[in-house]
Amino acid sequence: MMPTGRENIGRLVLLSGSVLLTLLCLELGCRLGRAPGLLIWWPNLVLQQRTGTDEFYKSAMAYDPVLGFFPRPNYASPRINYDARGLRVASSLSASASSEAPVLATGDSYVHGNEVGDAETWPAYLQTMLGRRVINGGVTGYGLDQTVLRTERLTAELRPVVVVVSFIADDLNRNERSRAWGLEKPYFSLSGGYLTLHNVPAPPSPDPSAALSFWERAFGWSVLVDTILTRLHWPETWPADSVRALPRGAGERMACPLMQRLAALSIPTLVVAQYEPADWGDDNDLKAGHRRQTDTVIRCAAEAGLAVLDTFDILSLHGGQTGLPALFEREGHLTPEGNRLTAHAIGEQFIRRGMLPTVVRPVAP
Repeated sequence: MMPTGRENIGRLVLLSGSVLLTLLCLELGCRLGRAPGLLIWWPNLVLQQRTGTDEFYKSAMAYDPVLGFFPRPNYASPRINYDARGLRVASSLSASASSEAPVLATGDSYVHGNEVGDAETWPAYLQTMLGRRVINGGVTGYGLDQTVLRTERLTAELRPVVVVVSFIADDLNRNERSRAWGLEKPYFSLSGGYLTLHNVPAPPSPDPSAALSFWERAFGWSVLVDTILTRLHWPETWPADSVRALPRGAGERMACPLMQRLAALSIPTLVVAQYEPADWGDDNDLKAGHRRQTDTVIRCAAEAGLAVLDTFDILSLHGGQTGLPALFEREGHLTPEGNRLTAHAIGEQFIRRGMLPTVVRPVAP
């Protein structure tokens, strides 16, 4: 006997109720597992994270029409401090050492030293080893495009004797964005081997609440959805506020032209590949992608006549002795120990390649 329309509706209601009850139980389980307080507090997690990021950048960063953003001059905090030029403060040097042409270090948060104090970044350790001023021009969240633009600006201002340009693989992905971390940024397009700069002057960055999509408003409160999407790394804008301007892979293809721009500065330059903890993790696809991107930049730098240093084997060897957790902080940046090791490796490259007339005084990593 065929079920009646009323029976079908009843079955549909029962099925829907079962699905909703299951989802509710999973949601409550995820909340309990992440933080019991989330059982009674149901904020929009996407907006919460973006607001936190926005507050940091509003306090620690200043607007720049070409770079998008840069460290706020004279910013002060218990661990991170910038001088009048927006360069990270380091230990003082003798008058004679300070008068010499400096070494300039540029790059992203791994140069900046996000989770360590001013004296614990690798540029600060390198300065102690060299007895020569090392300027930390690293900026949190920069893509390789912004790093090159900032390097061009700082070399013109500071006339360094040597430049160290550091990157991680994700910096190439940031090349493809017109907005990253909720902040508008410049980006290049590549045509016929030539780079064209876009989004300059950078427009004002939007308020975090105004940049939420319909789906982020509808499901941003769900810890279950947040857990699933975060583990799948999809979509790429969850929860970070990011706007894609170029197709995937475009950022990697502009590695060679960017390295050629560095070579055009005609200053001895060492390009340093740095790594995230995930590069030793279980996600083989991610590791393979990062390895390919890193190798691309190293190859392009070498072809442009720049010196290169890959820190992967150095960190792997040391991590095999002490354990990788000793080299990385909670959010994935290098610990003081990891930064000392990196500075030592860079100093040895200076000696081996004759890039500086100063003998490095190694600090035991």
